[in-house]
Amino acid sequence: MGNSLMNYLNSRLKEERPHELGNRSQAGPVITISREVGCNGLVLARLIAERFNKKFTKGSWSVLSKEIFFESAKELDLDPELVRQTFKKTDRYVFEEILKAFKDKRYKSEERIIKTVKEVVRTLAIEGHCIIVGRASHIIASDIKNALHIRLTAPLGYRINTIMTNNKLNRNEAVAFIETVEKERMAFRKALKESSLHEEFFDLTINRGSFTNEQAVDLIEFAVESKGILHEFNHRIEFH
Repeated sequence: MGNSLMNYLNSRLKEERPHELGNRSQAGPVITISREVGCNGLVLARLIAERFNKKFTKGSWSVLSKEIFFESAKELDLDPELVRQTFKKTDRYVFEEILKAFKDKRYKSEERIIKTVKEVVRTLAIEGHCIIVGRASHIIASDIKNALHIRLTAPLGYRINTIMTNNKLNRNEAVAFIETVEKERMAFRKALKESSLHEEFFDLTINRGSFTNEQAVDLIEFAVESKGILHEFNHRIEFH
């Protein structure tokens, strides 16, 4: 991750804390993308950011996913990989004991790690002008008015072919990869303890197998206009 994005994250997080931001009457705009494995969510997010940055003079859109773990790790003074691994474990108690066994002076409880990641996601969502891919962001930011929550789906065959191409895997390896990542994402949700507290609602669901990248971005731009999350920029949007 480049220094410019790290500086962007740091400046936003230092401005105000999440509980203070939550009192604002205005928050966002933010786009969240939830996706099935193999839907190229990051690719689509970068294309959205590229288009929006060309069209709008106010606000610079950034794509955030793994960066959430980097910033959370920096806040906690931990290795980003340790933060990421926290959300991949299905046995929470065993992992907590493993962490304690290190007896590192920088040791942070699993609860604090999870709380920090949620705060980072929410802070960035409220500050806005970002596209957050995954990280249960559609749930954490579910109460933000100026938000568009997107779900990407695709037939299994499409997703297998995408993983085979992106990761240079054979079919069996791609299927195994999809199963593994899906389990990790379920573990992430379980760690956040959000799945039992909220129903999932999306503003727009897109079948990636039915639309090209450009067509998908067109649909998302139209949804942004229709929902009015960029109301202060509406006059700048030109649809074609």
